[in-house]
Amino acid sequence: MAINQTHGEFKDVLAMASPDLRSVCESLTDLVSSLHPEFFQVVWPRQRIVSFGVGPKKATQHYAYISVHASHVNLGFYHGTSLTDPDNLLEGTGKSLRHIKIRDLAAAVRPQISELLLQAVADRKPYE
Repeated sequence: MAINQTHGEFKDVLAMASPDLRSVCESLTDLVSSLHPEFFQVVWPRQRIVSFGVGPKKATQHYAYISVHASHVNLGFYHGTSLTDPDNLLEGTGKSLRHIKIRDLAAAVRPQISELLLQAVADRKPYE
């Protein structure tokens, strides 16, 4: 795992989450780490975002992000429109971005989340 600490650290974003949502953030980060141990992480505390990729370039190499909100955490996918989502978990209307609103730990550990993350990693691997 490579971490770019230019903008901040994971703990900076985690501190902005409510106690319940902190466990969601930690669980999602652990999941990314287990599925893609060599992930690249960039943190933007001002935007409350932790981003994951195969390299440092957000537009081409990042595949997913966690963003902290008051009542939920978004697990976002930068190229979400290219993912197969048979359970229709992904939300959004943008050109490429899609996200899943996660409100509790049980929602964060669903098998469908792992499947979407694996697809997203595979989608960005050619850009390493």
